[in-house]
Amino acid sequence: MFAVLIVLLTVALVIWRPLGLGPARAATLGAVLALLTGVVHPSELPALWGATWNATLTLVGLITLSLLLDAAGFFRWAALHVARWGGGSGRRLLVLLVVFSAGVAAVFANDGGVLILTPIVLELAGLLSLPRAATLAFALAVGFVVDAASLPLTISNLTNIIAADAFRLGFGEYARVMVPVNLAVVLACLAVLLAVYGRTLPRRYDPAALPDPGSAVRSRGVFRAGWAVTPLLLAGAFFAERLHVPLSAVVGVAAGAVWLVAARSGNVRSREVLRSAPWNVVLFSLAMYTVVSGLRDAGITGAYGAWMAARAEGGPLPGVLASGLSVAGLSAGLNNLPALLTALLGLRESGVTGAARDALLYGAVVGADIGPKLTPIGSLATLLWLHVLRGRGLHVTWGEYLRAGLILTPPVLLAGLLALWLVLG
Repeated sequence: MFAVLIVLLTVALVIWRPLGLGPARAATLGAVLALLTGVVHPSELPALWGATWNATLTLVGLITLSLLLDAAGFFRWAALHVARWGGGSGRRLLVLLVVFSAGVAAVFANDGGVLILTPIVLELAGLLSLPRAATLAFALAVGFVVDAASLPLTISNLTNIIAADAFRLGFGEYARVMVPVNLAVVLACLAVLLAVYGRTLPRRYDPAALPDPGSAVRSRGVFRAGWAVTPLLLAGAFFAERLHVPLSAVVGVAAGAVWLVAARSGNVRSREVLRSAPWNVVLFSLAMYTVVSGLRDAGITGAYGAWMAARAEGGPLPGVLASGLSVAGLSAGLNNLPALLTALLGLRESGVTGAARDALLYGAVVGADIGPKLTPIGSLATLLWLHVLRGRGLHVTWGEYLRAGLILTPPVLLAGLLALWLVLG
């Protein structure tokens, strides 16, 4: 019970941030408490670091790369093109923004997508003079999709990287399973968003009110570097495992190359971007893993893993549903990182292998990526999204978000889990 209380206290500190306490410091306090009370032994720290360093440094590199490209106008240029392709139809614009957001999240991770795309969508809404209801509909669509559709690649979400590292899933092996699942999720997102917000969207808007996309580009050199580096990044991620190169090294080289171009261009504040990179996510992930490992020593993760393994004995569908729905519920209530870590520790202790392991592992990832959208506290990306909206003058209450989350998330989560079952079957 003491291990559980430490986890709950840590999550509460991360979410509520008393006295301006950041997530990394809040998680570190929980980790220190777990170590001081003996819930976690200091000798476990090297193994915990080994399980998190590659994933967290990969995320830092991806967000740094996305911030550099954003400073050069890369994403605003693309978003203005998307808005022009909408042809003045509000519903078509929503569809295109969903596809665009899913693409950005796939390559640049969900956290980077939230930080970059939310301000851009709000700027588009301002340029088109959209009312609050329509602005919120577009912002919700982007905020929902960058999390829910962050399944296709290991680099699309921190949880994906951690799960792939924990069970040594290659980039290609993971993508073969999750790309089709993500396509089903994107289609489900489109159907649900149009059904819920279709009447809120403007029937027509004036594309002529939008500036020329070329005006958004602030550094031609960084802009071109982005187009050159992105396919090389994906190719490098695919071959990294075969060459025994950490994924973080591939992403780091890509981000470093673009940073050098930015530093030479003079049009992008490269040092400022480097300082603003989320370096504290490394400490946050290690601290959260330390806190959750206390559940393993208390026997809780073992019992959870045994329960999931027993469900998987009934076939892929029961396994997918058991892990996916349980991790989704834990993510909504506790935050998705501790929820997924609990599931991964449980799966390792259960000793499950083969098709049963795949059903449970991939199901847990789907649950950890989509389930958090049920509540405002489900993921750091959602908390960031709410923070960005407040900073731009669009205040969304928790009650308002909960109503949207409870409507949007269940059908999309179910679509993702059923698609996973079909892929694995």
